[in-house]
Amino acid sequence: MPPNLITTDTPCPLWRRLLALVYDLLIVLAIVMVVGLLCQLATGGQLIRTGATAVVPVWYQALQGAVVAAYFIGSWRRGGQTLGMRPWRIRLTRGDGGTPTLQQVLIRVLVAAAPLVLLLLEPVIGLRATLWTWLLVWAGWFAVAAFDPRRRALHDIAAGTEIRLLG
Repeated sequence: MPPNLITTDTPCPLWRRLLALVYDLLIVLAIVMVVGLLCQLATGGQLIRTGATAVVPVWYQALQGAVVAAYFIGSWRRGGQTLGMRPWRIRLTRGDGGTPTLQQVLIRVLVAAAPLVLLLLEPVIGLRATLWTWLLVWAGWFAVAAFDPRRRALHDIAAGTEIRLLG
């Protein structure tokens, strides 16, 4: 491995993680759009029924979640980096600096995605309140990093992983 790709013991600052996440959200958006297009083609344009409210099949939501999770899990297992993490020169590692195990990345992606369950509140409390609730809870997931000595977010603590700077 070239010397400039060696992971340091320095924890990644929160601002850098969040900027990498913005990059990854653009990639996730592209993935979701491609899967949506393929599903629309496969169903003859009848995937989502509209009327008074839109009806999105549960299988489609599960497929989108699985594909997005596969992007993160595959990236973290293959080299500890998603495409969004590369320009910011950060890498996901185990606590000892090694490559995270499959179990660790599964835990990490499930805990990181847990606030998405709050979207089920939309029919009860409305879209605006649901999105604000989700945003506040998700921000809390990352706020933990401001107080953790290794700058780990809640999903890193649960999985036993860290985001570190590259040398």
